[in-house]
Amino acid sequence: MKNTHPGRLRVAASQYYVRPIQGFDEFVDQVKSVVATAAGYDSRLFVLPEYFSLQLAALDDPHRPVAELVRGVAYHLPRFLELFTDLSREHGMYIVAGTIPTVDPEDDQVRNDCYVFSPQGKIGIQGKLHMTRFEREDWGVSERNELKVFETDFGRIAVAICYDVEFPELVRALADYDVDILCVPSSTDDRHGYLRVRYCAHARAIENQMYVIHSPTVGGLPWVPDVSLNYGTAAILTPCDYPFARDGILTEGVLNQDMIAVGELDLETIAQSRTFGTVLPLVDARHTRKLVRNTEVCSLQ
Repeated sequence: MKNTHPGRLRVAASQYYVRPIQGFDEFVDQVKSVVATAAGYDSRLFVLPEYFSLQLAALDDPHRPVAELVRGVAYHLPRFLELFTDLSREHGMYIVAGTIPTVDPEDDQVRNDCYVFSPQGKIGIQGKLHMTRFEREDWGVSERNELKVFETDFGRIAVAICYDVEFPELVRALADYDVDILCVPSSTDDRHGYLRVRYCAHARAIENQMYVIHSPTVGGLPWVPDVSLNYGTAAILTPCDYPFARDGILTEGVLNQDMIAVGELDLETIAQSRTFGTVLPLVDARHTRKLVRNTEVCSLQ
């Protein structure tokens, strides 16, 4: 289905269905299928979920401690990078390839990294900046300390990995660098975890007047704790104002199904909303920054 609206950007978000596999080739086949589907809709940007790569833990010994299973997935990183580099070039599409555990050669720590692939063969990396408790305490994953903005043919994008989107100041910093599209790969195992990420993602879209592409995992691996179940709905979120959907949802998937959500973004509309919108939260935030420096604690005792 080709793009019939010049000036708009077609994007897609995956509800990647994590299922048991018997070999790396099965992972490749599934990835190629979902990427080809997004490309078939003429998507120029495709986002996959956080930790969808843990499907590769199915190739390991299920009796190993979960932290070792997570670390073991990093072994597949070279083939993972080769796969997505080729797919991005083949389809002429930017791919935000969810996340994959990596092992830092400098300190031997496991990190949760998102690789961003361009059709020109370039690769960007955004590590997760805030660890959830199970990542830190059960999986032994450590945080990164660098926030990135990526230049593309259609403007600036950035990535906030799952829990990271729950920190407003982080995304506001990205908005200050003129980011128009925020990609949120996530992995949550229940409804309240999913909604926490979804509500925060939508809040970031409203307060920063940007598009947010949310891509969650679904399915699961029964023998891997915290990946045994996944819950979510992919969505493309917008500000809540007249040029956009009234509820701020451009499109969303069907809960817990193997599918992608596809929508068209108008980046000029985002730019205009920051100047002519019904409200101007991104501009008015400058006033907030001045106010907080003069906060006064008033006793009513």
